[in-house]
Amino acid sequence: MDRRIALKSIGAGLLAPALAKANINSTAKPVMRIAHITDVHLKDQFGAPAKFARCLHHLQKQTPKVNLILNGGDIVFDMNKEQLSTIDAQWNLYKGIIQNDCSLPVKYCLGNHDIWWQEDKKDLSVYGKQYAMGQLQLTKPYYSFSQNGWKFIILDSVHLDIDGTWYIGKLGDEQFNWLESELQQTDAKMPVLVMSHIPILTATNLIDDHVVNKWVMLGGDMHTDTAKIISLFYKHSNVKLCLSGHIHLREKLVYNNVTYICDGAVSGAWWEGNRRETFPGYGLIDLYADGSFKEKYMIY
Repeated sequence: MDRRIALKSIGAGLLAPALAKANINSTAKPVMRIAHITDVHLKDQFGAPAKFARCLHHLQKQTPKVNLILNGGDIVFDMNKEQLSTIDAQWNLYKGIIQNDCSLPVKYCLGNHDIWWQEDKKDLSVYGKQYAMGQLQLTKPYYSFSQNGWKFIILDSVHLDIDGTWYIGKLGDEQFNWLESELQQTDAKMPVLVMSHIPILTATNLIDDHVVNKWVMLGGDMHTDTAKIISLFYKHSNVKLCLSGHIHLREKLVYNNVTYICDGAVSGAWWEGNRRETFPGYGLIDLYADGSFKEKYMIY
């Protein structure tokens, strides 16, 4: 009996550091498991439809079961460079796979490839974000919801630059004010998860094969209002986790007790292999009642 108690104590001692490293504690209650898929870039080439279906099957076979999928944008390959007939085909392909191969609820944010910004089509009702919002049945490109004791905030991080020729990562005044109000109105004890397409904060843009003596960071690679958002998060310690995609690289960065995760891409290097050292995959995240979480990158 003494030996059994001793072995049990040793096991607990070994387990405690592992739980601490995984951002959870030994008394935390698991409340929800989510899968974060991003940058699917679906098109009928490179075997993408079958591979995407395989990804969906993989995440639905996990134990414990996934409760919710968060889709981080760039759902279809590229609306900017295609005619409406091709865009229609890509969205129909996506919706068909979701209908046939996915039994889980999905929440979406928009990526830069989900927005139709052809200059000569401004007069059409589907110009800009309207087409994708219609396909996803979204009334606004940013929104929030609560589930299993967690608050989820979905941001719209993609906007036209001042000259209207390319996109830039930011919220804008209206959305920032909304985000500030959302956090103020959320119970301070309720943990918050934020999802955006473009990373709010990332170090992946420092990986460059052509650096000589300085790095160049584009406004489309990371939020340009990063400092403002981080200052807001600093006032609300219940903001625990920020998920993003866009870069197609796997990264985990912690700043001011907020964890920023870029979950690679389902499509890898746009369905043509790995993006640098990151395999095609998705994030698997367990959320706990006390605001802690456990996460890993799944190669499907």
